[in-house]
Order: sequence, then structure tokens, then C-alpha cells
Amino acid sequence: MQHLAGGLQQQLERVVLGQREVVEQVVVALLAQGHALLEGPPGTAKTLLARALAMSVAGRFRRIQFTPDLMPADVLGVSIYQQARDRFEFQPGPVFCDILLADEINRAPAKTQSGLLEVMQERQVTMDGQTHPLSEVFTVLATQNPIEFEGTYPLPEAQLDRFMLKIRIDYPEHEAEDAILHRVQEGFDAARGESFQIEPLMQVEELAGLRRWVRSQVHIEPEVVHYITSIIRATRNAAIITVGASPRAAVNMLEVSRAMALVRGRDFVTPDDVRDLAAPVLRHRIILSPEAEIEGTTADQCIAQVLTQVPVPRQ
Repeated sequence: MQHLAGGLQQQLERVVLGQREVVEQVVVALLAQGHALLEGPPGTAKTLLARALAMSVAGRFRRIQFTPDLMPADVLGVSIYQQARDRFEFQPGPVFCDILLADEINRAPAKTQSGLLEVMQERQVTMDGQTHPLSEVFTVLATQNPIEFEGTYPLPEAQLDRFMLKIRIDYPEHEAEDAILHRVQEGFDAARGESFQIEPLMQVEELAGLRRWVRSQVHIEPEVVHYITSIIRATRNAAIITVGASPRAAVNMLEVSRAMALVRGRDFVTPDDVRDLAAPVLRHRIILSPEAEIEGTTADQCIAQVLTQVPVPRQ
């Protein structure tokens, strides 16, 4: 199983250059059965990463451009009356796929954003009293621009908590940006999937089996479990944090730590796996104190401070 996870990461890194940590975290979210919120400036390969991921697992890919006039039915689907059959029939929306890219999710109003809550948590759509299940591997990769806030609607805390990871994407290093331009000269085109040179590494069914393997076969010692719990509880007691992380955050940290261990070629979790994922798991789940915000302290800095206060278990 390690070779499948490692191969997936390596293939994505050949398509999305200079974003190794981002690719690793997206693969971890996929294997941990979670959703990811990608935050970064335009043009940093967020859409490219989502498309390449879907192609690598032979999954159905859909992209929704979130706008202020987008309605829940545009996302979930709608029941349409069929006169010939004298009945209403459900027409599935774009969420009925394997990998969904929710582009600029914070541009849709709260009503539309809330339509994704059941989809992300239960992986199903309830319409007119009937429940329609989604794909077993349904995964949301949502994006938002951290620079431009005009015409946006902040995501409510309940929806933010549905994202297993919040992944920050920055501009690539100089060498990586040079490599991007050389690839474009050689014929690479982000708008044409055939130029990605991607081979499906697994089918959707195999991805579902790999997820089950992560949950059942990757071992985590009680001391490491206690380390996770201690980090979560420390966020609730920190003076610089007004609202700490929820029990769901602890569960998510456990799940992503298992997936990270597999991606790194192990069947057991180490404290390093937990510590490396603390910021992506927690940065969107904590609310800083007014004093910390006035001083310009970031969520990542608060999390780093919390980590220094929690004893690391010996391996």
C-alpha cells in the first residue's frame, strides 16, 4: 500500500512543480477520507492539482465556480416534473462525482454554502424526502483567495469545521518557477489534460480499499494518541486563543496522522506526523483573542506556541 500512496504523491509533484508540501497534504486528506480548503493567490495551480488528482485515481471530476447568484440546486441537483411519466424525477447536480473542485467557495452566499454541509459530512443529498448517496470516495477540494475580499461571504464556523485540512499555497521558489516555464515551452498546457502525461495509478474502488487499509492497518501508540488529545486541549486553555479546537479536530488529526505515516512509507504514526499536520488541521478551527489579533499574531504562530507547551512522547 505504501507504494500506491508514494506513487500518487510523486506523480502529482511532476505535474504541480514546487509545491511538495501542498501535494503531500492533499494526498493525506484524500487517503484520510477528508476534504481540504486550499487558500492561495490566483495562478498557483489549485485547479491543476485537483484535476491531476482526479486523473491519477481515474475519478470523475467536476468543477463549480461559486458566485453570489449560485443557488443550492445548482450544486446539489433539482427535482423536475416529467409530464410523460407524471412524476418528479431527481436530476443530480455536479456534487455527484468523485473529486469536486469548489472554486472560490467564499463567493457564494451562506444559503448555498450551507447546502454543502450534509454533502461533506454525510456524503449524501436529501431532496424532497429522498436520500441520494454520493460516491464512496467523494472529496471536496475548495479554494479561496486570501487577498481579495470584496464580494465574498466568510465561511461559517460549522462549514470550516467540515474541512479536515486548510492548506496554504504560496508562490513557488525561483528554480521551480523556471522549471514551470521550461515545461510550457515543451508543450505543457494546464487547460489540456493530455499534456499532463498522467497515468491512472488506481481505480476508485482501489482508492476506497486504500482508505480502509489506512484506518485498520496503520498503528498508533497510546502515547501518540494522548499527544494528539493534549494538543487539542491545550488550544482551549491558551490565553491567546478565544475558541479552541473541537473533538472533531482531534479525530481529524488522528486520521490524517495515519495517512501521513502511509505517505511517508510507514505503518505506524510518529509524533512528527502529528506535529507536521497540526497547523493544517487547526488553523481554521481556532479563534484568536482580540489582543493576539491586534498584535498581528497569526493562527499558525499560536499553534506553534501551543506545540512548544505540550510534551512530546518518546518514540
